[in-house]
Amino acid sequence: MSKMENQTEEISPMQDIVFSLATSPNFALDGICFAARQSGLYRSKDGGRTWHSACDQFNSGPLPTTAVIVSPAFETDKSVFAGVAGSMLRSLDGGQTWQVAMLGSPPPQVSTLVISPDFIDDGLLWVGTLEDGVFCSQDRGCRWAAWNFGLLDLNILCMAASPDLARDETLFVGTESGIFRSTNGGRAWREIDLDPELAPVLSMAVSPDYAKDGVLFAGTESCGLMRSSDRGGTWQRVGAETITEAVNAILLSREFHAKPDVLVLLSDTVLISHDGGQSWSRLHSSGWSEYGATCVAAPDGLSPDATLLVGFMGGHIARINER
Repeated sequence: MSKMENQTEEISPMQDIVFSLATSPNFALDGICFAARQSGLYRSKDGGRTWHSACDQFNSGPLPTTAVIVSPAFETDKSVFAGVAGSMLRSLDGGQTWQVAMLGSPPPQVSTLVISPDFIDDGLLWVGTLEDGVFCSQDRGCRWAAWNFGLLDLNILCMAASPDLARDETLFVGTESGIFRSTNGGRAWREIDLDPELAPVLSMAVSPDYAKDGVLFAGTESCGLMRSSDRGGTWQRVGAETITEAVNAILLSREFHAKPDVLVLLSDTVLISHDGGQSWSRLHSSGWSEYGATCVAAPDGLSPDATLLVGFMGGHIARINER
């Protein structure tokens, strides 16, 4: 096992939680990453070693931020999006300044964000909310509209998009009651046949080669990790002996077809599989039980010496496997 370091940066003494982490696609060179926290939105320019408030322009005290995502073309368009109380924040300069777009009234609570893999061309984003379903923007985050036709459960806990979205228009949402799929970019939804006992679904990940292999993973609250190899038609539990608690996040290797690495985040450990979920090993868990891990980012991929960023209850952010 490679050398590991656990550097935890505490930003605020107040009661806090890290809801979401997002990193620049060019992280290895620019070190830019964002953290959505109960105490506000934070930005780091040194790979997560130090953090600073990214929303000082509002001068309104702590601005609870529940989700953050960066454009896949961040190096050129500098676009960042964050969900705050009932609104979306949009930055076009890498998080230096922000514009506000309202989602609706009463203000919905943002839970998750998805951005089109072809955002530089299509300008599409989706927001999942608690109790108000899905909102879509077709103009790079300026205006938003509810897209909930056929969505029978409006409590959205996670979202995922097909890497081939421009062609297949496929999106997934995990909810309190199960999984819904859209094959027309979110305009209409249908429930996937998933045993109701497996819900709620807390996390999802779609294979980078979904167009060919049809693989997706779903992390549940009480029934571990599920895998489908037929686009959600049927599901099998994987890692049942190892993964026995809530799966808070799932990451897949960028070369999944050749190297089927799967990383899952539990509240007290990170697990990794090198065979698509059949066998598992612990990557790290030292001293985590007192914190509770909530989110993870792998800006350098899932190679043994790659950096991971992990967010925790209490507001801590740790760097793991630091080079």
